[in-house]
Amino acid sequence: MQIHVTADRNSQAKTVIFPLLKVENMQETLQKIADLTGASADNLNADFSGDKKETHTFYDKNNRKIFLLGLGDRTDSNAVLQTCRSFVHHRRHKLAGHLSIDLSFNETAAYTTEILTGMLLGTYDINFYQTKEKKDVPLAGKEAQIDIFVDKSQIESTKKAADRAEKNADTLRNIFDLINRPANKKRPQDMAEFMVKRGEKNGFSVRVMEKPEIEKIGLGGLLAVNRGSEDPARFIVMEHKPQTDRKVKTVALVGKGVTFDTGGLSIKPSSNMHLMKSDMGGSGAVVGAMEMTAKLQLPVHLIAVVGATDNSVDALSYKPSDVITTYSGKTVEIIDTDAEGRMTLADGLAYVNEIYKPDVMIDVATLTGSVIRALGYEAGGLFTKSEKLAADLIKAGEETGEKLWQMPMWDSYAAMIKSDVADVRNYSGKPIAGSITAAKFLENFTSKHPHWAHVDIAGTSVTANEFGSDRSATGFGVRLLLRYIESVCEG
Repeated sequence: MQIHVTADRNSQAKTVIFPLLKVENMQETLQKIADLTGASADNLNADFSGDKKETHTFYDKNNRKIFLLGLGDRTDSNAVLQTCRSFVHHRRHKLAGHLSIDLSFNETAAYTTEILTGMLLGTYDINFYQTKEKKDVPLAGKEAQIDIFVDKSQIESTKKAADRAEKNADTLRNIFDLINRPANKKRPQDMAEFMVKRGEKNGFSVRVMEKPEIEKIGLGGLLAVNRGSEDPARFIVMEHKPQTDRKVKTVALVGKGVTFDTGGLSIKPSSNMHLMKSDMGGSGAVVGAMEMTAKLQLPVHLIAVVGATDNSVDALSYKPSDVITTYSGKTVEIIDTDAEGRMTLADGLAYVNEIYKPDVMIDVATLTGSVIRALGYEAGGLFTKSEKLAADLIKAGEETGEKLWQMPMWDSYAAMIKSDVADVRNYSGKPIAGSITAAKFLENFTSKHPHWAHVDIAGTSVTANEFGSDRSATGFGVRLLLRYIESVCEG
């Protein structure tokens, strides 16, 4: 793929796309496009208003195929990205491998990163294990080319935005693949190999601990969940150190890495269990954020850890009523083996806090069905006692369109997970406040870190969408975490 940014409209591309925001002076914009293309301004005004995902197609005076693509009202950047992804996705077998994108109208150049990221993601195909002959996707070919036209004054800023879009799309495609893979292609050792390869390619270090070392350092929560698996767990530690002599902040990310969740002995219903291949969506978010941080060489010391295991049913599986000693030394009474993600996160949080002493600590997980009942598929749940951290993460979510909603963290909820025989129980046993009590459980393993947040993405990591016939990965959290990390770097 080659991307050229220019102020010269004389592209050889026979297909030109005009992404257009719906603005008050739309008639003026359409008149300019009519003047450029030889089309009738009256017809353009009659046939196109700029609504989100609206398209209008015609051929210009030079016999080029012209697409007007509506981006809708000025809205969140994710809506722009998804609109452009949808546009390409539904035409991916027919669109030419050489396109021109005109961003010279109604401030669309400001959305270069989102527009181009979306279009590049539009070539992504989920059917990587199908044996039938695949149709050609010209825009995904090595010889593909996109020419981006902008005003001369915007060339340099647009080049930077386009470069970021290429990095974004590359990372997100790989995270889509990781989350969408079936469980037998995504065992803990496969997860570790994936992260090692991404680290080698993108310049961050990856250390993989195998079971003997995990046992030696005492990651009891991870080991308990792993007892029922044929594949030994992996504990993966990723690190980005900036090339700078000045003092920088240390941010730690912890991702849930449950590669498949049967629920263990507290087994799940079978109806949607196949979707539990995506129960490692939190780890996808943190490795994606790590990768983008390294690609952009951001001035931050970033740590990301993932405890990778499946949660299976076996004679050795951990049982309700077991008491598990975690990395922190705290003991946990098991009430429900399907509350397994918090067990692995407990070890990850305690480990990064003790070893790296981060300024900020954030865990990300597809943790509870409760957060879906509360927020649906529109936002992730945010749990923190730090109002500054909450405000910064919510702002990052608003800027990227990966929205968060803050939930309460009142100490009164802790009584629901009080144990008679251990320091804490892993589930309240009650069908209420499930996402909140899960966050309160995790709080026990943070040593009361003043800047810790838990983000529950169970409703947003994988959704039913137009890009597949079943629920598939959204990449939620990658851009959100990256924007937050950038805000830390900005001071």
